[in-house]
This record gives sequence, structure tokens and C-alpha cells, in this order.
Amino acid sequence: EPFYVRCIKPNEDKVAGRLDEDHCRHQVAYLGLLENVRVRRAGFASRQPYSRFLLRYKMTCEYTWPNHLLGSDKAAVSALLEQHRLQGDVAFGHSKLFIRSPRTLVTLEQSRARLIPIIVLLLQKAWRGTLARWRCRRLRAIYTIMRWFRRHKVRAYLAELQRRFQAARQPPLYGRDIEWPLPPAVLQPFQDTCHMLFCRWRARQLVKNIPPSDMAQIKAKVAAMGALQGLRQDWGCQRAWAQDYLSSGTDNPTASGLFAQQLKTLREKDGFGAVLFSSHVRKVNRFRKCRDRALLLTDRHLYKLEPGRQYRVMRAVPLDAVTGVSVTSGRDQLVVLHARGHDDLVVCLHRSQPPLDNRIGELVGVLAAHCQREGRNLEVRVSDCISLSQRGAQRLVSVESRPEQPEPDFCCSRGNFTLLWPNC
Repeated sequence: EPFYVRCIKPNEDKVAGRLDEDHCRHQVAYLGLLENVRVRRAGFASRQPYSRFLLRYKMTCEYTWPNHLLGSDKAAVSALLEQHRLQGDVAFGHSKLFIRSPRTLVTLEQSRARLIPIIVLLLQKAWRGTLARWRCRRLRAIYTIMRWFRRHKVRAYLAELQRRFQAARQPPLYGRDIEWPLPPAVLQPFQDTCHMLFCRWRARQLVKNIPPSDMAQIKAKVAAMGALQGLRQDWGCQRAWAQDYLSSGTDNPTASGLFAQQLKTLREKDGFGAVLFSSHVRKVNRFRKCRDRALLLTDRHLYKLEPGRQYRVMRAVPLDAVTGVSVTSGRDQLVVLHARGHDDLVVCLHRSQPPLDNRIGELVGVLAAHCQREGRNLEVRVSDCISLSQRGAQRLVSVESRPEQPEPDFCCSRGNFTLLWPNC
């Protein structure tokens, strides 16, 4: 039905911001506005299409929420009003619902206002659940991609490792020059274990080609390398170790027979099993006297012999009393043997063939290997200034190289010893 717009003039002067109350009341009375309102109130206060009404108030009825299953929107609106017991205040048209009392709308609005927060929470819960499911799917997809990528990295690493080590069995290097690929972080412990196993396998491949007669020498060299720890410049690892040089016709051509007789006598007396090391030495004692002596190291005792008297035994120290060895970092042949309950023995290996041959590593190696077999520790110290004990007095021994020195010898100064070594 048509509606008309009525205009009320605030004043006759057309001035903004001025309201003439009497003039406005006159216009309202003579334009029939009050009568129009009374007529409207006597009829229906609200007219709404069924679809619009149902869309706004359907949540207030259990038959229409969230979507009704009735035959039409008109039937759904009728069920909604019956549940609220408001069907007596309305009239049903062909396409609209006519509501007579404003109180009916107020009642419906109040019911709707009470349910809106619950519906909002329901929608929020549903949307948050949707977002959580989307995030969960993304995370699962991310972890799936990560898992497959890690598998790819592992397979690629293993394939590269297999490709690089295909020729590792070929002698003589046995894969020494092969560069290991960079592993994934998760495979770093695996590569460390593989590298250790490879080193052991390569060592077995190299060791199985060594004659059994040379195995004792190899073990002694390994023990010397571990004891010296790279602190000595040269320790004779490139040459063959004879160990018993006093029985050799090359190093001891004139007295090797006398030494063999003395060795036989000592073996019958002390019952030792093997000679670990023997050599001529130059020694200095606590009285600052330098003498030529011989050093014999067996698996039972450490002997100091006198070559000028048919290798007579001057001193015998049980080998289990030897606690440590001190050497220097240079090419000199100075060695100090520390013994528990005995004076430290200060000697310099000499009269070797070839002259000034480096045999310090050999002495340290055979002694360290023997201590390892017996399960005890041997302390090996490498220092250019060695501390020693003689009759409870602490002394120092150092090395001085002199070009004009013909043979190694000791000199004493202020209670300390100095080895004069030929600078060749």
C-alpha cells in the first residue's frame, strides 16, 4: 500500500537551527499525522515476507533451526509462532505475515537476543575447528614431505657412499684417498661408526700382508707413536728395528761374542724370556762422571753393563719398577729412565751404525709395548729440559748442539747436566 511523506517546517523564516514548537504542533494537527498513526495501530503493526521473518527468527524454534523440513516457509512460520504461542496475534497472507501487536515482535526479539551469543559461540567453535583441521592437514603434509625428503637424502647419501667406495678393495691404498661425502645431520653418528669400521678393515687389509716375524716390530712402532704423540721430530719409524744391537756384528763387531756369553749367563740366572733392547750408551752419574756403558732391557730387568769388563752387570733394576721415560723433541739420543725406589738413569745412545742413528723411538716403543702387554701404564714425557732425581736431589738435564763436538758427551754446571750433541 502507498505511503506518503509529510514535511514539517521548523519555522517560517527558513533559518537553520531554530525550532518553532507551536508552528510544528499546528502542522502535525492539521496534516492528520496523529489520525494516521491511530489507524495504523488499529490495524497490523508489522508486515514481513515469510522468508525474511523466518531468516531472522528461525533460531528461536526447534522445528526451523537450522533449516526446516516443512513443506513451505509459511508452514515453518506457523510452527514457530505456535511454539511461542503467538498465533492469535498474527494473520497469514499469501506471501506475508501480518503482526498486530508490537509486543509480539518484542517477545521474538528477546528470544532471539538470548540465543545469538550461543549461536555465535557455535559458529566460532565450528570455524576454529575448521582452522585447526586445516592447520593439522598442513602440518601432516609438511611432516610427510619432510619424512620423504629425509628418506631421499638418506638414500642419496648411501648411494653416493656406495659409489665412492666401489674401488676401496684395490691395493695398495685400500681407499685411503677416498673423500667421504657430507652426511645429513641425522647420519653423522652413522658415518662416524662407518669411518671407524672402515679404518679397522683397512688396517686388517694392510696388516694381513705383513709377515708374522715383523708384527712385534709393528706393534712397538705403534706404541711409540702413541706414546710420543707427535712431540718428537724424528724417532726412526722409517727404518727396521733390530732391538738387540749389542748382539749385532754391525754395531758391536769386536765384542758381540762376549755380550752373548754374558747374556746367556743372565738368562740362566734371572730367567728372562726375551731381550727388548740393547745398545752402547754414554752415561753420567751423580758424581758428575761420564762413562761408556751398555744398556740391556729384558722382559724382567733393566741392566747397566760395563763393556770394558766383559759386560759385567753394574746395576739391575726390576722392569716393573720403571715408571716413566723422558726424552727431548730433537734428534739427540738423550733418554732418562725413571724408576721407583732407584736413581733415575741418564744416558745417551751412541756408537751406533750408521753414526748418530735415531734409536730413541725404538727404546720408547719396545718399553711401551711391553708395559701394554702387562697391563700397566708407562709415562712418557717429551721436553727440552728434563727433570730427574738422584739420591733425592732434583737435577735438570738439557741438550746443547755444537758443530765442533766429535761425539756426544755430558758436562756439568751448577749441579745440572748438559748433553753436548754434534751438530751435523
